[in-house]
Amino acid sequence: MALLQDRKQEIISEYQIHDTDTGSADVQVAMLTERINKLSLHLQQNKKDHASRRGLLKMIGQRKRLLAYIQKQDQERYRALIGRLGIRG
Repeated sequence: MALLQDRKQEIISEYQIHDTDTGSADVQVAMLTERINKLSLHLQQNKKDHASRRGLLKMIGQRKRLLAYIQKQDQERYRALIGRLGIRG
């Protein structure tokens, strides 16, 4: 379920705020969203995988907290990020 290194680099380069940014809240939310989408597809096929479902719920909670932080810091950056990711539609 982990992201491949190439895909991680694509996400980092797409969502980074400055050149050396690898762990800002925007990048973390984008990575979590990618993992959540992959895991959601897995759980549609494997309905009895409750351990992975728990991990999915933990990731969703973490993403929710990061988005709340971004919203509190900069409302416009928050709106742009959720628009780019296609969440909270």
